[in-house]
Amino acid sequence: MNPAKRSRRFRAWLALGLTALLAALLALQQRGAEPPPESFAGLGEQAEGYTQARPGASLRFPEDHGTHPDYRIEWWYLTANLVDGNGTPLGIQWTLFRQALAPPGDNDPERADSPWTSRQLWMAHAALSTPDDHFVAERFARGMTLPDRRGQAGVITEPFAAWLDHWRLESRVTDPAGDALDRLLVRAQGRDDGHDFGYRLALSAEGPLVLHGEAGFSQKSADGQGSFYYSQPFYRVEGQVEIDGETREVSGRAWLDREWSSQLLGPTQRGWDWFSLHLAGGAKLMAFRLRGGGEEGGDYVSGSWIDPDGRQTPLADDDLRLTPVTHSSVAGRQVPTRWRLRLPSQELDVTVSARHVDRWMDTAFPYWEGDVVVKGSHSGVGYLEMTGY
Repeated sequence: MNPAKRSRRFRAWLALGLTALLAALLALQQRGAEPPPESFAGLGEQAEGYTQARPGASLRFPEDHGTHPDYRIEWWYLTANLVDGNGTPLGIQWTLFRQALAPPGDNDPERADSPWTSRQLWMAHAALSTPDDHFVAERFARGMTLPDRRGQAGVITEPFAAWLDHWRLESRVTDPAGDALDRLLVRAQGRDDGHDFGYRLALSAEGPLVLHGEAGFSQKSADGQGSFYYSQPFYRVEGQVEIDGETREVSGRAWLDREWSSQLLGPTQRGWDWFSLHLAGGAKLMAFRLRGGGEEGGDYVSGSWIDPDGRQTPLADDDLRLTPVTHSSVAGRQVPTRWRLRLPSQELDVTVSARHVDRWMDTAFPYWEGDVVVKGSHSGVGYLEMTGY
């Protein structure tokens, strides 16, 4: 087949696949009761037929590094604060999302042997930030059951690997007694607004996994809505980033989040503001504000203080104060890009500021995601994610 014909066939298949994906996303949003208009990405939609996240369950490893198809949504979410050889700050994001199209019992028995019986959608985001630019790419795939080969996207636990096309997060651990996430290799390449970008990074954990909330159950509303949530926040990073053919050696810190749920938000929660901070001295702070869903209609605030040795202290609304200080106009929205965070129990009173306000992720479900600087009683760096604006 000549190259031109092969290219046309590829574009035709790509258009067909994207059309099917968009139809599936619309069907997901329209399934059952219509989700409340304020619910970000439909995450407040009722989830009948799926397993619900509840307190009291025990997380298990390495099993929980893998997929949970009985739950509607989950993700493998990596952010890194890096510097190059000239001391220039850079940030990267690598995320793989799994979304079920239907509860596990809804599969068509007449198509049980078909590779299309999978009801899983996969979406991946890759981003690279410099002081002046923010590059973003997005990919989609549908899960498929293929004999003797891996599908276009998926996650396996032994050896651990998560991927969509050539975007990969995979374990480099060879000791069977070690945790698969202790050493990882992550890579992605994309193109945004005429610019090529990519990265290849080696991650080595210098501390343990951290279970958030109550032994890994992270409550998200006063009504008890929640998710299973753990992190590996102790990565040291070495590797390369590439922008338009120029390669830079980089180093820094990274944070991996693992979360799964069937109804992450309450029906009135519009979105969230989420922080992951690496503080000087080795402590870490994870904090989030869910807009709505708190007592008497207020916001719901929670988080974790993580000592340098990995000991976690759950934080509740009366422990933690998250206050927007400065709003910026981003993508036609007013987004809080400078915050004051207070945690009296740790004598923490800091300002968290975006390095650059224009970190908008113009993806299928748009949101703000970018690297931040911490100043005040403590110093540090980290990442901020804001949805629903």
